[in-house]
Amino acid sequence: MKYEKSDPVRLTEDETAVEIIDQTLLPNMLKTVRLHNAEEIYSAIKNLQVRGAPCIGICAAYGVFVCAQRISAQDRGEFFAELKIAADCISSARPTAVNLPWAVNRMYSCAERNKALPREKLLEKLKDEAAAIHEEDIETCQIMSEFGLTLMQDGDSVLTHCNAGALATSRYGTGLGTLLLGAERGYKFHAYVDETRPLLQGARLTSYELSNAGIETTLICDNMASYVMSKGLVNAVFVGCDRVAANGDTANKIGTSGLAVLAKHYGVPFYVFCPFSTIDTDCKTGADIEIEMRDGDEIKKMYFEKPIAPESVECLNPAFDVTPAELITAIVTERGIFYPPFDFEEDQ
Repeated sequence: MKYEKSDPVRLTEDETAVEIIDQTLLPNMLKTVRLHNAEEIYSAIKNLQVRGAPCIGICAAYGVFVCAQRISAQDRGEFFAELKIAADCISSARPTAVNLPWAVNRMYSCAERNKALPREKLLEKLKDEAAAIHEEDIETCQIMSEFGLTLMQDGDSVLTHCNAGALATSRYGTGLGTLLLGAERGYKFHAYVDETRPLLQGARLTSYELSNAGIETTLICDNMASYVMSKGLVNAVFVGCDRVAANGDTANKIGTSGLAVLAKHYGVPFYVFCPFSTIDTDCKTGADIEIEMRDGDEIKKMYFEKPIAPESVECLNPAFDVTPAELITAIVTERGIFYPPFDFEEDQ
């Protein structure tokens, strides 16, 4: 699968389901799964079959439309009550990424704006809104990647963490978009890819996308990042994020804040890429961001043939950490590159 042809989420041709690439099976198997109701969509997002803040937002948007179609109630009040239940179910799948509730709320608001329309017209409006969210993300990733290219020179090397490419969005990606767009234009970049424990998104997904795109890719264990930076092997760190607070603190995959500390020490620029919709100005600082805690078996068992720790050992498994704004060189969005001190209110 080439990165430019990857379509991690889409509406099926018959418009009865959301079709996703099951990212838990990559890179060994490319398989699509169809999601027909709120419970299946919730499960797919919760279990990381579909992942990446923009991508789960797109999945949720199509999901609200699919759920709306399945509601049999003819009474308008009952229809909206059932739609709200489905929307709330989908929105609750993961707490940290702001794009999930943002997309669901946008879809529900669309429904409310058009509640006086006949049922078929209302459903058509919901389908169009979901498609608009999808198309906007494609455009957003393209523009963001263009801005990213202004930060690089041909031949540069970057360190990546987690997966912020096309599999996490709709096309190109956030943190990886610059590399993928640059590859299309003949740039020669080199990526050092953190494996990203415990779910190995870097090893399984990022190295898969970048190598398919013809980008020189070197996979490293997470604890090798200090060595890579100390030897001057990278010119920058590129990461995505799931939520940005009003002061510029960012929540991203666990391990990101450690990279920012290392980058500061070694004088390596640290860039965060995200769509502007990821910026939550209602969230004042990173301390206000809810961090998702996941099952410890992901550390001990997932992707291993046998458990790697005693069954009785307790695990602490936060899915995200918060990088303080003072460690971030710049935040790259489709509206431009923001430098400290971060002030997003002016661009609302």
